[in-house]
Parts: sequence; C-alpha cells; structure tokens
Amino acid sequence: MITLQLDIQPQTEKQLKRIISYHQDQEIFAKNFLNYHINELKKGITNIRIDLKQFEKIYQMSTKNFYDEFENGKRNDHEDYITWAGLYEMYCENKQQLEEFI
Repeated sequence: MITLQLDIQPQTEKQLKRIISYHQDQEIFAKNFLNYHINELKKGITNIRIDLKQFEKIYQMSTKNFYDEFENGKRNDHEDYITWAGLYEMYCENKQQLEEFI
C-alpha cells in the first residue's frame, strides 16, 4: 500500500476523493485509471502513425529516414517538415511512456 501526495487544488482534491469513495475496491479503481491512460497512449500512437504514413506517402520516404535528414540539417524548415518532425517526436514520446507503463 502506498500513500500518494498530490499537489492539486482543493476543489480537485475534493472531486477526486468523491470519485474514489464511489469505488469499494481502490485497487480496481487504480488499475482502471492506469488502463485508461495506457489505452489513451495506444490511441494516440495509432493516430500519429496514420499521420506519419500520409507524410511518407507524399514524400516517398520513411519517417525514420526523413527525421535523420531533418535532424542533420539536410531538410529545410518547410512547414510540412516541421509538422512531420513534431509528429515523429510525439510518436517517440508516447511509445516511450507506453513502454514504461507496460
């Protein structure tokens, strides 16, 4: 058993305690909360993959190859490139977070 110390506003604390009080088994509540977060990460990864595939189709190259070139200054600051790079960074961050949870 652990006790969590959260730095949240009093109103938020009140709401959270109310939600938790509705659940008889706090273990199940915590697992459901974690599963929700994991599922949101998975959905985000899936949606980002769809966007990355669109860029790959348009520019006829893999995201990994594009990103390596972008990071090494071989690509300019075209709006699509900045968006593509940002999406790839979000994808990597979400994957890393997901791996930490699983």
